[in-house]
Amino acid sequence: MQRILIVEDDVIICGGVKIFLENKGYKADCAYSLAEAEEALSSSYSLVILDINLPDGNGLDLCSRIYKECRVPVIFLSADDTDEDMVKGFKAGCDDYIAKPFSTDLLNQRIMAVLRRTGQGIKSDLFQYKDMSIDFGKMQVYINNEPVKLSVTEYRLLELLVKNMGQVLTRETIIEKIWGCDESFIDGNTLNVHIRRLRQKLEPDDKNPQYIRTVFGIGYTYGD
Repeated sequence: MQRILIVEDDVIICGGVKIFLENKGYKADCAYSLAEAEEALSSSYSLVILDINLPDGNGLDLCSRIYKECRVPVIFLSADDTDEDMVKGFKAGCDDYIAKPFSTDLLNQRIMAVLRRTGQGIKSDLFQYKDMSIDFGKMQVYINNEPVKLSVTEYRLLELLVKNMGQVLTRETIIEKIWGCDESFIDGNTLNVHIRRLRQKLEPDDKNPQYIRTVFGIGYTYGD
């Protein structure tokens, strides 16, 4: 599971971002000062979300040290939103810069983009999101720690959606990846049937899915 450090002295913002990220399947820790952040960074993280204005110093300095010493990707989340502020952030070594106030959906998309770009995407054999966990090494899915029996095709379909979490996959893309052909070569209802079976096995309420969501007219996505 990818682990993210949030360095933010505003307790409400830090706690809200932590809850949001954990609902997205990340492990998130909070640090409320530079001193706490430096102590936390003795552990391994996939990404740091960093405020610039902290009670005991400047986030730009910490970003520079992270860039030089451990090369963990950094996203600034700051109220300093002028072009000059952003240029300073990128010169310090950040990978992205988001101005406050911000959208959590935008933050999630920026996180996924940075993790993909820096090679920090899903690598672990273990994945957790809400009540679902997946052991990719064993090809086993669990709901509330109880194993769920899936067919090979159902598992491959779920794996494809999970490993593209937050992205909308078109019907055409899914069919090509899973069946190796386009819709003209298979029954147009085949994908619908497999999605329905997956939801029946995985969703608390398959009429109101929280894992596999339909994007009408386009395809499907995994997660919120």
